[in-house]
Amino acid sequence: MRIGFDNEKYLKTQSEHIMERIGQFGDKLYLEFGGKLFDDYHASRVLPGFAPDSKLRMLLQLADQAEIIIAINAADIEKNKVRYDLGITYDVDVLRLIQVYREKGLYVGSVVITQYANQPAADIFKSKLEKMGIRVYRHHIIDGYPNNISLIVSDDGYGKNDYIETTKPLVIITAPGPGSGKMATCLSQLYHENKRGIKAGYAKFETFPIWNIPLKHPVNLAYEAATADLNDVNMIDPFHLEAYGVTTVNYNRDVEIFPVLNAIFEGIYGESPYKSPTDMGVNMAGNCIIDDEACREASCQEIIRRYYQALNRMARELGSKDEVYKIELIMKQAKIAVDMRNVVAAAINRSESISAPAAAMELPDGTIITGKTSNLLGASAALVLNAVKKLGNIDHDVHLIAPSAIEPIQKLKVDYLGSKNPRLHTDEVLIALSMCAATDKNAQIALDQLPKLRGCQVHTSVMLSDVDIKVFKKLGVDLTSEPIFEHRHMLY
Repeated sequence: MRIGFDNEKYLKTQSEHIMERIGQFGDKLYLEFGGKLFDDYHASRVLPGFAPDSKLRMLLQLADQAEIIIAINAADIEKNKVRYDLGITYDVDVLRLIQVYREKGLYVGSVVITQYANQPAADIFKSKLEKMGIRVYRHHIIDGYPNNISLIVSDDGYGKNDYIETTKPLVIITAPGPGSGKMATCLSQLYHENKRGIKAGYAKFETFPIWNIPLKHPVNLAYEAATADLNDVNMIDPFHLEAYGVTTVNYNRDVEIFPVLNAIFEGIYGESPYKSPTDMGVNMAGNCIIDDEACREASCQEIIRRYYQALNRMARELGSKDEVYKIELIMKQAKIAVDMRNVVAAAINRSESISAPAAAMELPDGTIITGKTSNLLGASAALVLNAVKKLGNIDHDVHLIAPSAIEPIQKLKVDYLGSKNPRLHTDEVLIALSMCAATDKNAQIALDQLPKLRGCQVHTSVMLSDVDIKVFKKLGVDLTSEPIFEHRHMLY
């Protein structure tokens, strides 16, 4: 993969820019942190060279001056809202985030429960956190928010919220997901700080859309595809254009809320420090693109992957036609089609030739490898074995796992565990391969090739089981699948 992004430059310039912004506001900055902090794989796919933990590494450079507040909406606690990428509820994710941040060397100062209205589950969660020694604050529902400015910016609005005690000049507000109240937490703190004579500031850090590249640049279109289910739309920032005569890119929610934010700033400070939503941002990613064509190509591929993901969600009745239609429109704007993803045709053609499910993988050198469903293995499991054989220069006809070793596993699955599918999933094949590696040199060579699969592209002619999807994710493989169930009477 061609490198299109200078990660080291990003780490340096981004941290310097945040420090500059702190200095503009009396040495206290509340930074609303959007997106994923330490596992931003979307950014690494569309900006090849961007490390998934870049934002975390950047903050670690500021660790001595930064603390983290995690916001969670009380309603999300009450209804057990789930992060579907991790399969855990938001309250559990808060605990996970606290642990991860602390392990990485960042100081987590507190948790704030937003939209609090005496929800029993929120009270239980608050008590649990406090028993763990974590400070918890509550922010209340404000009638008419965000439009009732006179109430919001008063002692009966933000003034009723708990004041969050902080000790560092940079306060990062993050959350387990959207709708958690990060921005409202920042603004509430500005109100309280101002009453205490502290002129704290607010800024927003979101990687996408990138403000200083074109509106219809594939990197920005890929962000629209990634948020198609949220109805986010990239748009020219009209406030920035009017104020400076410069065209910049923002997205609809920030543009729509800016007049309200401006009024809140004026209510707190007497005047607003910002003339546009773009002014509020501190993202420097656009300045670190070093190969625009590489980023364009990577982003086009990401849009196609997002299209297949939307198709799969719709087939499983987890998504909507509107999401699919929106990404189809984005593909037309980017002038791309699914046949630009090399593994799609390879998987479909192999499947049609054998009248059975098949899979295809593109290796780092561009070689296409396929795998088919058999009596012993599922197509994805066969594909992984064929790929590691190729990477390890092992003859295709060599059995890495003897059929005699697979059959007992099948008997266990069907006779003792009640599975209707005797074929081995990818995880079961890898366990069997690791066992064979103890006595077989070829199996060990094959096992050693697994790290080389990271970043490889895979397409399957049918949707996979959750098990196979998770294994491919752990291997770092970018997976897409046709929106077809292998057995229509079975739900995967």
